[in-house]
Amino acid sequence: MKKQIFIAVSALTLAVLACSPITVNVPQLTTGPTETLEVDEPLPDSESVVDVTLEMGAGELRLDGGASSLVEGEIRYNVPDWEPKIENSGDSLLITQGDSEFNGIPGGDVINKWTLELGDAPMNLTIHAGAYEGNFDLSGVRLRNLTINDGASDSEVTFDSVNPEEMEKLEYSSGASSVKMTGLANANFEEMEFSGGAGDYTLDFSGDLQRDATVRVKGGVGEITIIVPEDVKATVSVTKGVGSVDTDGSWTVAGDEYSTGAKEGPELTIYVEMGVGSLNLVSK
Repeated sequence: MKKQIFIAVSALTLAVLACSPITVNVPQLTTGPTETLEVDEPLPDSESVVDVTLEMGAGELRLDGGASSLVEGEIRYNVPDWEPKIENSGDSLLITQGDSEFNGIPGGDVINKWTLELGDAPMNLTIHAGAYEGNFDLSGVRLRNLTINDGASDSEVTFDSVNPEEMEKLEYSSGASSVKMTGLANANFEEMEFSGGAGDYTLDFSGDLQRDATVRVKGGVGEITIIVPEDVKATVSVTKGVGSVDTDGSWTVAGDEYSTGAKEGPELTIYVEMGVGSLNLVSK
């Protein structure tokens, strides 16, 4: 579904404007030369947990681990009003798009690309974004909490190795979007909440599950796919409106409860609340 969400939103906007009897003059964003902001924020002096917050509007955001600093990388932009700002107080770091208020429609020549790496410090990571493309490889990043809020996104979140920290909560809230999260067992969370509007969402709990974990998923209109390794003990309880549930693999069904996996070991307990959309449960 790459970029389909953006196309759908654009088409809907144009359709509404075409049907409206009111003449709407929407300004275009003013672009200029492409500027590059180098980011190199130092690691804290102590092992205390750092609050790292990234706030951006429309654009591209790539995030990886492996930095020698707390956060390093670059931000390229060509909208002068979007010049990023950095505030670092030692125990908190905020990187924000300069003027995130709507003041025009982005054209095809708009550049707003954030390419950042996270360093070796325990952190609470918060990401606020609008209509953007995101690619987050958080493998091995020391996350105590992770919060992602976005709008019309096309994003992928990956955990290819175990989080060295015990994460308290992973929270993802999205709008009309395509979201794929893989290696979620490696995130090492105690609680996870995921909510989506109209979109295509894949939650893959592959990896090395360290402890019992509780997951709450809420979907509106769209398709949700939940993937659980066949050797992981899992129970999925579903509350649905007019949506449908399909299974693939070895599942035991009792009413609205679906069980799969091993009899021993850490357990995933997943609660799904869905409206009109469809739910795919996969055990493999």
